[in-house]
Amino acid sequence: MNIINVNNLFFKYNKQDVLENINLTIKSNDFLAIIGPNGGGKSTLLKLLLGLLKPQKGQIEKSIKTDDIGYVPQNTDLNTDFPITALEVVLMGHIKKQKSLFGYSKEDKSCALNSLKKVGMADFANSKIGDLSGGQRQRVFIARALCANPKIILLDEPTANIDVKGQNEIYELLKKLNEDICIVVVSHDISVLLNYAKNVAHINKNLVYHNIENLNKKIDNENEHMCEVELLTALGNSNVANSSLNTHNHTNCSHN
Repeated sequence: MNIINVNNLFFKYNKQDVLENINLTIKSNDFLAIIGPNGGGKSTLLKLLLGLLKPQKGQIEKSIKTDDIGYVPQNTDLNTDFPITALEVVLMGHIKKQKSLFGYSKEDKSCALNSLKKVGMADFANSKIGDLSGGQRQRVFIARALCANPKIILLDEPTANIDVKGQNEIYELLKKLNEDICIVVVSHDISVLLNYAKNVAHINKNLVYHNIENLNKKIDNENEHMCEVELLTALGNSNVANSSLNTHNHTNCSHN
């Protein structure tokens, strides 16, 4: 089932074009990776999907409610020195529903604990958020998004500033959650394309969309290792590869 359809979308900041003629369909079981250079419009597209920004031209059609969308921002604006526990952070996911003058209900707390369990952080419910590792904190923030029982979770650079082990754990978690929830991830990590995502959208003002299964077939036919630039070239758009040349030295890629 299609849950989000983006049709001929345009957006600009201060008369500067950021997104041009974006067309994208997101299905209920999708794991979509959004990649592209800094300033290419990735985070802007997420804000448009969330309804934080409005298209200046084109449409975004949703078959779900705004409350059905979970969001994990790149910067959580949470002071890690503040004495707040992991459970209290997750309970913030209920803040829109909170009506009691006496705090959160038993149902809210039960939901928060269950969300922590889903991300493997139940044993850290009473730990101070500042005492957790970067990967553990990100799990808590994902649990906070889960409190709303979303049908889709949008994550903006969820593995930024996390070590390799923590990054793999986050993506394995998202893969597990994808059994029931649509996942959309903005990432600079090219490895997420082949190991976890089902589809990829490269955004650099325009959007180029590819199915990962078809991409894997291309690579299998090549029967050799591909460096980042070659991988992006395999996506079938030379502009995609060229956009990464500023940050990747092709001559440093070793082939097996």
